[in-house]
Amino acid sequence: MAGSPPMHRMVWCLALGQVVVWAAMYYSFPAMLLVWEGELGWSKTELSGAFSLSLVLSGALAPWSGRLIDRDKGKWVLIGGTTLGALSLIGLSAVTKVWHFYFFWGLLGISMAGCLYEPCFAVITRVLTSNSRRAITLVTLIAGFAGTVSFPSCHALVEWYGWRATVLILGSVVIMVGLPLMWLGCAALGEEKSRNSPRPSARTQEVFTVMRKPVFWCIAGGFALVALNHGILITHLLPLLEEREIQPQLAVFAASMIGPMQVVGRLVMMGVERYISMMTIAVLSFVAVCIAGFSLWGANSYAVLLILFVVLQGAGYGVTSITRPVVTSQILGKRNFGVISGMIAVPYILFSAIAPIIAAFVWGFGGY
Repeated sequence: MAGSPPMHRMVWCLALGQVVVWAAMYYSFPAMLLVWEGELGWSKTELSGAFSLSLVLSGALAPWSGRLIDRDKGKWVLIGGTTLGALSLIGLSAVTKVWHFYFFWGLLGISMAGCLYEPCFAVITRVLTSNSRRAITLVTLIAGFAGTVSFPSCHALVEWYGWRATVLILGSVVIMVGLPLMWLGCAALGEEKSRNSPRPSARTQEVFTVMRKPVFWCIAGGFALVALNHGILITHLLPLLEEREIQPQLAVFAASMIGPMQVVGRLVMMGVERYISMMTIAVLSFVAVCIAGFSLWGANSYAVLLILFVVLQGAGYGVTSITRPVVTSQILGKRNFGVISGMIAVPYILFSAIAPIIAAFVWGFGGY
């Protein structure tokens, strides 16, 4: 990636930091859902409700994080979110009651509002302006391996040490690896900001004007539905495949490969983006996710359909993490981007939040 050494370092550190926080805070839930159900004795619906709560809080706080980023507080948003997430994971390792479980997942939701893709991309867009798309692409290419890291790692650690030690290890990794990476990644922000044009003031009236445009709600609604789709599938993928009598090792492998397929999708996007518009790429990714769902439907009868699901779901959803901020900035502009991006993220994250609980209720009525 072109740019000054500080900028180059910032993007790579943030990319690696995203791998750590996504693997530890987000993917740890689907990776250990079956373990918690078996050892804690709580139902999938009760457990999924905690994860939904965390995502609801993350979505509700997304505009607030964006507003802080627009006020040059991006460094502290990312670092603070990462720190809180690490402490929350450490606390989660000691839960014994359902309300403990909900409490710490609630804290994790607050932390995710400050350290996952949305605030990271808002910071990058604000600091790098015209170079932001390449930087966002690099971050998502690297961070796409978070699920690949999380699923097999959690599976192995649970086998060796139990789930409590596993969660404690995840929290420790966030403190010892994720936090320094975020800190180093943010170290170049002050220097980069001084070379860019002064930031536009975040006027509430301007944001409301943008929100009154139908295109704002089309963008927000379209990506929110993809989030609902992926949230339903990824959080319940292991029990879903277990119900289809797919071997546990193969199920873990399939879940782990969705991350690399996200990277493949992004690489393909990089190869074709000079020939077709980003909006066209976004639409094609929606089509891929749709076909993936039908493929999973018949995966228990034809193994090749499981492969097709992994490829299309991973590639299709992986591209949306780039197209969402890029399409938003192209259509709605970069002025007050932190707040606008945060508002776009609210339905996206809320639909992700209700996805696990919807899947659990549907499973309760008729199975996967």
